[in-house]
Amino acid sequence: MESTGGPYLNTAAVTAPVGIARLLQMTFGCATFSLVAHRGGFSAAYGTFCMFAWTFCFALTVFIITCEFTHLHSCLSISWGNFTAAFAMLATLMSVTAAVIYPLYFVQLGCYPIGCEVRDFRIAASVFAGLLFVAYAAEVFLTRAKPGQVTSYMATVSGLLKIVQAFVACIIFGALVNDSEYSKYVATQWCVAVYSFCFMVTVVVVAISVTGRTALLWFPFERSVVVYTLGAVLLYTSAAVIWPVFCFDSKYGSPRRPGLCAKGKCPWDSQLVVAIFTYVNLLLYVMDLAYSQRIRFVSHL
Repeated sequence: MESTGGPYLNTAAVTAPVGIARLLQMTFGCATFSLVAHRGGFSAAYGTFCMFAWTFCFALTVFIITCEFTHLHSCLSISWGNFTAAFAMLATLMSVTAAVIYPLYFVQLGCYPIGCEVRDFRIAASVFAGLLFVAYAAEVFLTRAKPGQVTSYMATVSGLLKIVQAFVACIIFGALVNDSEYSKYVATQWCVAVYSFCFMVTVVVVAISVTGRTALLWFPFERSVVVYTLGAVLLYTSAAVIWPVFCFDSKYGSPRRPGLCAKGKCPWDSQLVVAIFTYVNLLLYVMDLAYSQRIRFVSHL
């Protein structure tokens, strides 16, 4: 009897370099959250974020491996190449953040007061968290667009930068809600509007690319993205000027951190974080503008 199962399985999904990287991601991710859940432990919002990042990335990695191994992704009404490239970049950012946060807040050299066994589990989890980041970064490196290569938009530098921009915006929002006193002035409210508008449009661009709907739009998507990126550069430039003035100028705010400001509950700290990542995102949008003029969109990959 002729076998009918072989042709339906894509062995390259687990034997190719990208497939091996995904298998390592699955292994390291499972090891990381298992060590933390078993004895390492976590607490507070930052610990919860780390566990969410590891479990979320693990679940989607298993989903991607399964779909590619069985060819089920061909049944999905999305642009698979854009989806996997976007997820790889997002997972890289989430895993590196968790790999920094978890040891920073939970790992210590001494055994007191948590005990040596718990300490060892936390150190082991931190090591696997670092390896997990390397595995996701390897996938981004392997799948990124090469010069002259026809590939998915999200695999290009511009597409990858969109994910980073959205991630940085989330950090800004986290600092804003942490008692940043942004509602004190209309000017700082304008900055929040800039962050929100650029974040929403960036997410829409990613969503349209991942769903493969760029060819169905009534307007030229490629040109619109370049125009939007230029607008985002101008908007972020205004925020990069306004926010520091109204937060750190002595006329409106404080140029130095107040001495009586409690750690973790100081508006000045949140304002500083917003200022730093405003400049980070401005740089990312400038880089995006430079690259977005040299690429061509492929919606069906």
